[in-house]
Amino acid sequence: MTRTVIVVISPPMEITITFIGFFEARTNPSTSPLILWLTGGPGCSSILALLVENGPCYVNDQASNTYLSSTSWTEAANVVWVDQPPGTGFSTGTVDSTEDEIAEDMYAFLQNFMTAFPQYFNHGLYVFGESYAGHYVPAITYYIYEQNQNIKNKNIPLMAFAIGNGLTDPYIQYAYYAIMAYNSGTAPSVISTPTYNFMVQHIPQCQTDIEQCNNQGDNDVCNNAEDYCNTYEIEPVTSTGVNPYDLRIPCGDGNLCYNFTSVQVWLNNATVQKQLGVNMEWNSCNNAPHLALTADWVKDYQMKIPPMLASGIRGLIYAGDQDFICNWIGNKNWALQMTWDHQTDFDNAPDKQWNPDGTNRGMIRTAYNFTFLQVYQAGHMVPMDQPVSALDMVKAYLTNTLM
Repeated sequence: MTRTVIVVISPPMEITITFIGFFEARTNPSTSPLILWLTGGPGCSSILALLVENGPCYVNDQASNTYLSSTSWTEAANVVWVDQPPGTGFSTGTVDSTEDEIAEDMYAFLQNFMTAFPQYFNHGLYVFGESYAGHYVPAITYYIYEQNQNIKNKNIPLMAFAIGNGLTDPYIQYAYYAIMAYNSGTAPSVISTPTYNFMVQHIPQCQTDIEQCNNQGDNDVCNNAEDYCNTYEIEPVTSTGVNPYDLRIPCGDGNLCYNFTSVQVWLNNATVQKQLGVNMEWNSCNNAPHLALTADWVKDYQMKIPPMLASGIRGLIYAGDQDFICNWIGNKNWALQMTWDHQTDFDNAPDKQWNPDGTNRGMIRTAYNFTFLQVYQAGHMVPMDQPVSALDMVKAYLTNTLM
């Protein structure tokens, strides 16, 4: 059984319509956990991920119909894809400008969703997110963790979180753009030695600006930091015409360097929209949420993770190793530098081959309840590029056997 649901939440003085795609697990939904999926952007629709990455069906090239996926994450769990923050995809409402607002909105949504469908929370909630969800996931899960401490609140059974090719600790991650583009050891080199040196020379100022943003929180300071860092650490690569989400291929003419036209045409089909209960233009990514969060871009959210790990909530950071924009080197290094109870154990843990079926598909490092996984031959969207590996990862993570 499948459902697509529109849930209305009503914070004081406003109404937010949160559009979701929800599908039960293909087998044993009553004994399966619940995955919450969040796409990044900010402002990019999670329904896009449903239809091109890890959902139960994909849109055909003619945009005339859908076909079943054999690697849907519904093979392992009940899954809800949420268009958020407001203004993203088919969701509407007052646009959020801070992660605090985003966390509060998502907490309210989850409380409403749990009230309507309590049976899907019986085996735990797992929050997964991609790209700018490297901000969303720590902010939202930490807020859930905090609210769960209050016995007056209805407990949300948060078991674990996972961030895929995310932007979580910009101070550290921006320092690794140059090496990722020049000599990552996994992806093609796409810049010259002079360009590499140029990017390296600007890392100190970029980090100084990011640090000032995080210390002061001033919007102008944060906006200037983003502008500076993107100018000197990202634009030298994107200006080459390469796809920053997959260094193996050119950017091309499609939105975000990919051609998702069929999805856009299908979701804007009047018959489809009538079935979904909507009547508005759908875009893969919307500007309003993106612009509202400009000052949030270079803020650090890894500090919200240690308290959750200490409480027993599990964490997974995974990254396709062909992605530049939220690359595996930067993600691995912030994971290694994060201060937490078992940092020494994690730093000293060996990197092991990840071969779930005897085939070498990545490198993995684990200590206690924290894991980093480098996924071979995948770009920014691991479930799209390596769907079998992504599903194997999810199945193992849900059963706490990812190793």
